[in-house]
Amino acid sequence: MNGQPSTWTAPKFPLAEDGPLVGADRPILEGFLAWHRSTLLRICSGLTGDQLASRPVPPSALSLLGLVRHMAKVEPTWFRHRAGGQNVGSPYDPAKGKNADFDDLDPAEAKGDFERFDAECRLADEAAAALDFDDTFLLHGEEYSLRLVSVHMIAEYARHNGHADLLRECIDGTTGI
Repeated sequence: MNGQPSTWTAPKFPLAEDGPLVGADRPILEGFLAWHRSTLLRICSGLTGDQLASRPVPPSALSLLGLVRHMAKVEPTWFRHRAGGQNVGSPYDPAKGKNADFDDLDPAEAKGDFERFDAECRLADEAAAALDFDDTFLLHGEEYSLRLVSVHMIAEYARHNGHADLLRECIDGTTGI
């Protein structure tokens, strides 16, 4: 972190509506993914860049800002690069290491990090919309489908949203957002 105080505060993010509970896979999985994305943002609502960048659970290096930045890296990796075949690079400087999303935090840049997350989610949705859920790609010799990518991303968000809940509680005692 660069030490500059952050004056930006994460706005109150609305929670996405639940998707359908019956029917075809795609709308159900897209609904759950949207809900998990909005849950991460909702957990961050009302916190300053400094609070978002704080690491309140030593020795862990996890922070809410790091989680938002991490998901802004994971979204294009799975949806645009792997499933969509697009040539996308990391949104973070590779010279700063593979964990720059977690480690290279600047509270003064939190607003931009949240904007990047939003943009990457929109671009991921656009890439996925151009594919069928049964479309496949190879990764390390294994065949994956877009359906599996959606399930994987829901699981990734569920795991990190659990982390985010605990981080938020440690920052200001807020639970059950």
